[in-house]
Amino acid sequence: MAVTRFGVSLEENLLKALDEYVKENAFANRSQALRFLVEKNLVEKKWECDNIVAGAITLVYNFHKKDIRTKLMEIQSEFQDVVLSSQYFHINADNCLEIVAVKGPSFKLTKLSDQLIAVKGIQHGKLLMSKVE
Repeated sequence: MAVTRFGVSLEENLLKALDEYVKENAFANRSQALRFLVEKNLVEKKWECDNIVAGAITLVYNFHKKDIRTKLMEIQSEFQDVVLSSQYFHINADNCLEIVAVKGPSFKLTKLSDQLIAVKGIQHGKLLMSKVE
């Protein structure tokens, strides 16, 4: 059940940023965008506790960068209790997409993903999690 409350105000710069966000993400209106952002924040807050979650860490990197694969494997071996599997794919002549399947306490998966994403040469990285218990 939706509840309508009035009295929320935003500074002009935040309102402009919200309008850009609505447009970029094709939301029907500001309310839909705000609902999405609030729900996203609530889910991410739950990840900060000890909930057992499953997820995937995606990494894109240039595999020609010196020792990048070695460094990624070293970090994953430090977290072998939460790493289920790791697979990488050549997406073009220079770049790989690596997907690391994980399961464990959300704070530990976040720590692992932060370390992997911080490796020099990672072009993009993201952790996706879902509560399983």
